[in-house]
Amino acid sequence: MDAHGASLPISADVSATALGRAAAPVERVLGLLVETIAAILVVVEISLLGAGVLARYVFHAPLVWSDELASILFLWLSMLGAVIALRRGEHMRMTGLVSRVSPGTRAVLEALAVTAAIAFLLMILPHALEYAEEENFIVTPALGISNAWRAGALPIGIALMLVVACLRLVRFGSWKPVLLAATVTLALVALFWLAGPMLKPLGKLNLIVFFVGVVALNVFSGVPIAFSFALATFGYLACTTSTPMLVMVGRLDEGMSHLILLAVPLFIFLGALIEMTGMARAMIQFLASLLGHVRGGLSYVLIGAMYLVSGISGSKIADMAAIAPVLFPEMQKRGAKPGDLVALLSATGAQTETIPPSIVLITIGSVTGVSIAALFTGGMLPAVVLGAALCVVVWWRCRGEDLSNVTRFSRREIAKLALIAAPAIALPFVIRAAVVEGVATATEVSTIGIAYAILAGLLLYRQFDWRRLPKMLVETASLTGAIIFIIGCATAMAWGLTQSGFSRDLAQAMAAVPGGSWGFLAISILAFTILGSVLEGIPAIVLFGPLVFPIAHQLGVHEVHYAMVVIFAMGIGLFAPPFGVGYYGACAISKINPDDGLKYIWAYIAALLIGLLIVAAVPWISIGFLRS
Repeated sequence: MDAHGASLPISADVSATALGRAAAPVERVLGLLVETIAAILVVVEISLLGAGVLARYVFHAPLVWSDELASILFLWLSMLGAVIALRRGEHMRMTGLVSRVSPGTRAVLEALAVTAAIAFLLMILPHALEYAEEENFIVTPALGISNAWRAGALPIGIALMLVVACLRLVRFGSWKPVLLAATVTLALVALFWLAGPMLKPLGKLNLIVFFVGVVALNVFSGVPIAFSFALATFGYLACTTSTPMLVMVGRLDEGMSHLILLAVPLFIFLGALIEMTGMARAMIQFLASLLGHVRGGLSYVLIGAMYLVSGISGSKIADMAAIAPVLFPEMQKRGAKPGDLVALLSATGAQTETIPPSIVLITIGSVTGVSIAALFTGGMLPAVVLGAALCVVVWWRCRGEDLSNVTRFSRREIAKLALIAAPAIALPFVIRAAVVEGVATATEVSTIGIAYAILAGLLLYRQFDWRRLPKMLVETASLTGAIIFIIGCATAMAWGLTQSGFSRDLAQAMAAVPGGSWGFLAISILAFTILGSVLEGIPAIVLFGPLVFPIAHQLGVHEVHYAMVVIFAMGIGLFAPPFGVGYYGACAISKINPDDGLKYIWAYIAALLIGLLIVAAVPWISIGFLRS
């Protein structure tokens, strides 16, 4: 009987174990090499963006090539980070079903998660190589080098993931579950391939087959979310269309290459730095002294902190990365359950989607012609309404919290803790001021935060453990890879949905709903909540914004009011399981199993929906300040 509970002949188990031992040194050397390169890339990215800010703002001599080089290296960092995450088993996945079955079945499902990933990597690798070759003919504008230097990250990263996945199978310890999982995977791939001629005549029904059926089958079987999305998209395009798979690689590249996403690894590292330098401890002690004696006090702090920090980076994942490492350890010490924490963090991600300078607001303004300044003005109060709804849930859940062991601080103690925490509390305001004053872009501003945290740790808090830096850099790379790879696969899936004509059909159906403006708002909430769960905010807005905003205008719905309704609906879908990518991002940031949050998140989702209905029913909340 092996570690997974599968009964095998002794010779088979021994041979599997021996092969696993032989593969272990290879995996260690490969892992160390990839981790070292990825850690160096994180340092280089920080240095590049920091140098860009310094050169432009201090010396008035912009480095025209810095953003381009940072973008090239970011794709390499994301792919190598995805390799590290796969080796460590840190890609987000649902294990609710896997954890409830017998040990033997669990072993097969665990092996299936790896073989499914291998299947996609094997199928996409030739097309990724072709894509890199095609990019060889494109020259970058600033550096004047072939774009193949950037695109080469895709086939090399995919090949390394393939090697790592195969090494994981070799080290599985037993051949029986591996062979069974490989057989099931191969049979399913062959079945869909042979069924292609029968699937093509089904037309748009294939959207349900692949983007509901295949995704759900993979997700609930424990296949990582990114690979679940990727397999469904590849299957849909290969079996039901004549689209070259080169296009899918291009969409994967596009999703992973948004310049704003550069903020993600930097804010992840900043969050780790805040904890390591003692700034987090100082902040938590002060906040606890203010609200620690109130039931659910730190949960209120989390909601408020996300409101204040949100929009600084333009990336919701980056915002969560700046907050969660600071608050979660203390909240868990006070008895908060990990599942409740990740559920609330995910809900605050949806709640703060309209806080400027949200990239979704900027995208809406750019594709629909709505004033971005008006959207920025209109976004502040609706987020307060949804935040208040979340506070009601926190109050209800924490009304029986035991505070007998919690000390109430005196005013003098609070003042002392405030003085100690002042440099740490000032950090979000320093970062926001840098963006508002034009010192740095939303992408670059995290480098100012990193410099500030390093100086505060060295000079003020006198706490800086240099030995922890390598581990922090590798963890930053791994988390970045897991998050950005999901976003890339989700972008490819969004493109597949678009090419089906789904977006045009949906807009026509929404316009035909009875009930005038109220009916249109209701169907918009439903449609964009579903769309947000599968398309994410930016792709959904680009696809549907130009189609539905003119309809809203014709029905007498103010564009800013409609934008707030649409953004919140998409945000709720984005951060709601089982399909919402944002939920898995929150789980990755907080290093909490997605299954743990399922029990708690639905009350927060319900509160957000109630808040959204209030915003939809009372246009003044969104447009009241536009008239003053």
